[in-house]
Amino acid sequence: MKSESSIRASFSKYSWVLKTGIQNTLVYRFNFLVRCLFGLIPLSATLFLWRTIYRGQETEGAEIGGYTLSGMVTYYLLITIVDALTAVTDDDWQIASDIREGRISQFILKPIHFLSYRICLFIASRLVYIAVAGVPLLLLAIILRDYLEKPEDLATFGLFLISLVMSGMIQFLLSYTMALLAFWVLEVSTFIFILFAVEHLAGGHLFPVDILPDWLATALYFTPFPYQLFFPVSVYLGKELSVSPSTGLMIQAGWVLFFWILATYVWNRGLRKYSAVGG
Repeated sequence: MKSESSIRASFSKYSWVLKTGIQNTLVYRFNFLVRCLFGLIPLSATLFLWRTIYRGQETEGAEIGGYTLSGMVTYYLLITIVDALTAVTDDDWQIASDIREGRISQFILKPIHFLSYRICLFIASRLVYIAVAGVPLLLLAIILRDYLEKPEDLATFGLFLISLVMSGMIQFLLSYTMALLAFWVLEVSTFIFILFAVEHLAGGHLFPVDILPDWLATALYFTPFPYQLFFPVSVYLGKELSVSPSTGLMIQAGWVLFFWILATYVWNRGLRKYSAVGG
């Protein structure tokens, strides 16, 4: 009975955090809409570029790096959708600010787990962002409907959804751990920008990872970055990679577990430094 009441109390506590996070994030709904609309500009430019490249091919239905024109259009639209669902916006800056300004003291004194608290706020921001950005993304999907490809079957779509959830966890935990460096350094912006640049290049945001030379693509599969954006989209498209979907999902789960353990370790080490500095 005691454990059941404890579970109920925890559920009530974090559901309240989620609701509060949604209410607070709704204040910035116009900012989210503007960010989404401006985000469609580089996407549109990229699609026009690839249409021009494919138009120059001699045969209709030609492939570049194993992608037809419709496959490439679907890839970039899905990248935009997955990024909208899983990307960390201001969470890392807020965490670093909380540490720098001493606001995490309340979490040391109260019975609330800081990582779980931040995950609830991350989910809240993604829910609001999708609610606001969903309309322009849906309109773009309708405009490009002749080029969009569907998953092979429901099982493939189910694997895509599982991969999508783990992609969001990897991105959040990576950013969370990077923000915890504020325990040791005054300004973490350099580290955050470096991480963002590497994720952009190695995660499949600018171009599909599998059009790179085989040795480079294989090397990237040993890092967490392709599993943030590229892998979920590849599962949806049914692409044949050097790892099977089931193996890729296990690797994704392994990265989630690794970064959860790393984040917990860095937090515990940081608290010792924080208490020493705060006296």
